[in-house]
Amino acid sequence: MKEMDYGPNPFVANMHCMAMENKNFRTAVWTGDCMQLTLMCIPVCGEIGVEIHKDTDQMIRVEQGQALVKVGRTHCSLDHQQKLCEGDAVLVPAGTWHNVINTGQEVLKVSSVYAPPHHPHGTVHRTKEEAERKEAGS
Repeated sequence: MKEMDYGPNPFVANMHCMAMENKNFRTAVWTGDCMQLTLMCIPVCGEIGVEIHKDTDQMIRVEQGQALVKVGRTHCSLDHQQKLCEGDAVLVPAGTWHNVINTGQEVLKVSSVYAPPHHPHGTVHRTKEEAERKEAGS
């Protein structure tokens, strides 16, 4: 898979195949003015990490593997939990704390849509640690 952000041009692709090829923690595949698609690869026992997007709705779809999604109104109160399997998706409204944890025996592959875009055009984070450093501004 080319590490290329195809947006904002029209783009047609098999997202499942692209997700399966993605080896990065996060790769922005398409960034437009009002929406963004990223692919993620989360190792066994790994997680996205507890986060909130104050002004961005998000849809996370499992392309491969098993996960546990936790959502809630506060960072310390992720009181709704749901198992996710291949093909399942969770819609996270702006202002909702959430985390996705890989509970399976293989890497977790997810596609994620942000509206509006959340990451800069062309974002590639090879690891979660790299993503955390870049998002912290260091």
